[in-house]
Amino acid sequence: MTTCPMSKRTAFHGIIGRCPIMQQLFDLIGKLAEDDQSTVLIQGESGTGKELVAKAIHRHSPRKKNNFVPINCAAIPEDLLESELFGYAKGAFTGANSAKTGRIEYADGGSLFLDEIGDMKPLLQAKLLRVLQEREFEPVGGLKPIPVDVRVIAATHRNLEQMVEEGKFREDLYYRLSVIPVNIPPLRERREDIPHLIDHFIKTGQERQKKMVSGFDLAAMEALCSYLWRGNVRELENLIQHMSILHGGRQVHYNDLPEKYQGQAGQRPDEPLREQEDANVSVPEQLLLFSGAPAAGRTVWDDNGVDFKGLVNEFETQLIIKALQATGGNKKEAARLLGLKRTTLLEKIKKKELRWE
Repeated sequence: MTTCPMSKRTAFHGIIGRCPIMQQLFDLIGKLAEDDQSTVLIQGESGTGKELVAKAIHRHSPRKKNNFVPINCAAIPEDLLESELFGYAKGAFTGANSAKTGRIEYADGGSLFLDEIGDMKPLLQAKLLRVLQEREFEPVGGLKPIPVDVRVIAATHRNLEQMVEEGKFREDLYYRLSVIPVNIPPLRERREDIPHLIDHFIKTGQERQKKMVSGFDLAAMEALCSYLWRGNVRELENLIQHMSILHGGRQVHYNDLPEKYQGQAGQRPDEPLREQEDANVSVPEQLLLFSGAPAAGRTVWDDNGVDFKGLVNEFETQLIIKALQATGGNKKEAARLLGLKRTTLLEKIKKKELRWE
């Protein structure tokens, strides 16, 4: 499990994440936005937020005042996708009584987001390649090329490199698209962001005047942090909505969770249960507090030894943050969980300049 010290940014254009891997992603988005000509290929599992990343690149770029035009290549039938992308001229086919502007032309000056491009058929791949190479296109039934200034951002959950080897995707198009590849980590590789995402979805729902859950108890939160999340962030958001419909206005307990999210209470797939170290703190509480240990899931030793003070400070920061999150910001209760005096905890919070909302 990747650990997460206090980060400079907790969100970036709608993307939530405090972990180092997400901070690196935010930095990369900023650099991609500055160069608004190169194509971008976003890769990641379904539900990781590929369209959010595409929108962030557009909104942070000089093209932000122009259109961001998304199209899902897997959701539109092949015979319609061509006219959706390229538009068509009047009389191009029966029923074409007037010309239609395609999404490529509509995105002129802005960004075209091609989601699930791995599902695009070879014929359209060839036509898209021309757009990227020549900066022009021809509508269906058209005779004259139309110049276009558009940045193409593509995304897929498929392994395009493997598809190229299998002859299912054009090699020349792959390398045109993959000028700057972006890989979005699955939620299971950034479990420590789960409490922040949950809080975000609850607050967003409340802003829309929906009756949301007030939060999750310690055992329920630990179970959610242990789950594999094959549907990633989208699945987590759906769960919050599900729980809010059933339990809106109150805290969700472990037994309220759907059975598949309960699993083996308190145990993570990638690490054993830790022994209870304080008789005054329950096992779920201990597990939640220690789930962000700095030594978990990454190497802390190198040829120069170990930064003992830095690691101890990082670990202490993580424990304090998680205790505050687990208690909803109640400093007295957080101090109890940590075995500290309330005044001591307040001093540490002030010294570290911590925020946990």
